[in-house]
Amino acid sequence: MTSSRDRGHGERVFRQARFRRPQDAAELLLVRHGESEPARIDAPFPLVDGHGDPELAPEGRDQADRVAERLGAIHIDGIYVSNLRRTAQTAAPLARRLGLTPRVEADLREVGLGEWEGGLFRKMVAENHPVAQRMWAQERWDVIPGAEPAEAFAARVRSAVERLAAAHSGERLAVFTHGGVIGQVLALASGSRRFAFIGADNASISEVVVAGQQWLVRRFNDTAHLSPAIRSRDGRRHRNRGR
Repeated sequence: MTSSRDRGHGERVFRQARFRRPQDAAELLLVRHGESEPARIDAPFPLVDGHGDPELAPEGRDQADRVAERLGAIHIDGIYVSNLRRTAQTAAPLARRLGLTPRVEADLREVGLGEWEGGLFRKMVAENHPVAQRMWAQERWDVIPGAEPAEAFAARVRSAVERLAAAHSGERLAVFTHGGVIGQVLALASGSRRFAFIGADNASISEVVVAGQQWLVRRFNDTAHLSPAIRSRDGRRHRNRGR
């Protein structure tokens, strides 16, 4: 983008300009929930509509406070969460700070993992189960038995984004959701492979600007508000395996 101005003697110069959100566009700040409690095979997570519903771990609550400090410094018009409690718990500090009541958009819930719900997904991925290998290779969640079909998940996420954008033209929203959903939104926006954006860290911020049928990716996995220890406990980058 460029802007112009006169320099003297009638000469015009053209500077690079910063991005400006189209007037009628919606800006969605996609915040992945904070770290959730560890999975234990002998004590599966409770389910909500078939989806695992763990609470935040203590580390996740600290991450939620850091998100509130970061986003509390800018104007936010509304806050949305999924129907799974880890998103509401992550949003709570920012909601208190801004005096906003989070609204629930159920279609922002995580991809359905079928027989691997309740925490089993983490075990299967950690053990490099053959089905997990196929999942990464084919970039489809639905190789997991009983998991949500890929096309249905993409349609659900698209519908949720379109609803939010239509209801909040010209506004900025903080949308607290899940790693799989963030990956799907950015894949839809960019036309990338399904799993190109899988790997958002807990409490990271990604951003899309939605102007009608045009979706613009503005950032992915912004963790500037998190300490290095929270960003990556072992100092290495890794796939999104928390769910």
